[in-house]
Amino acid sequence: MAFQSNFLERIPTVTRSLLIINVIMFVATLINENFMIGTFAMFYPASPLFRWWQPLTHMFMHGGWWHIFFNMYTLVMFGMVVEQALGTKKFLILYFVTGLGAAALHTGVEWLQYHQALAAADTALTQDVIDLFRTPMVGASGAIYGVLVAFAMLYPEARMTLIFPPVTLDAKWMVAIFIGIELLTGITGTQMGVAHFAHLGGALFGFLLVLYWRKRGELWRR
Repeated sequence: MAFQSNFLERIPTVTRSLLIINVIMFVATLINENFMIGTFAMFYPASPLFRWWQPLTHMFMHGGWWHIFFNMYTLVMFGMVVEQALGTKKFLILYFVTGLGAAALHTGVEWLQYHQALAAADTALTQDVIDLFRTPMVGASGAIYGVLVAFAMLYPEARMTLIFPPVTLDAKWMVAIFIGIELLTGITGTQMGVAHFAHLGGALFGFLLVLYWRKRGELWRR
């Protein structure tokens, strides 16, 4: 217990709070998945399952143990550094702006899919509309990509190493590769069930926000 307490105390305020909220929401999902997903996951705005708060709450939902583990591991590893560099207020803004940006780009892509389906007349595409309405988006991944982009912009020469494959690159190149893979898989649809454009939305809004702060001379913590 002392180790856990000391570990949490070393994590900056916002990162620690986000970690705790995500874990609480995940435990609640394990207890009552249908209610949690139906209420707090992100559905397409035209779906009868959509609620106005879902663009915010979806980023605290996760679809499984590995999903939350990798997101929270990345949040702690990189969020700690970025929060210490930007300060509590700007890091909180970064996290929510990128999370909402992820939802916005994901919804924009769904809007295109929806209207393409409506423009067609066959039964398969009608089923595509039904599936789109029923399929939720969950996860902090969009905001996590925003944090990764911020880290790469703050510390572009920092060395990052993947566990598998064991590749080490500068942060700017590693994150650029991640984004390139997301773009490729999103366009080609080769990895279904993953909200690739949400990841790209988080990365894009993270880049724009950090660039804005940098141009105003407000990037680093004061």
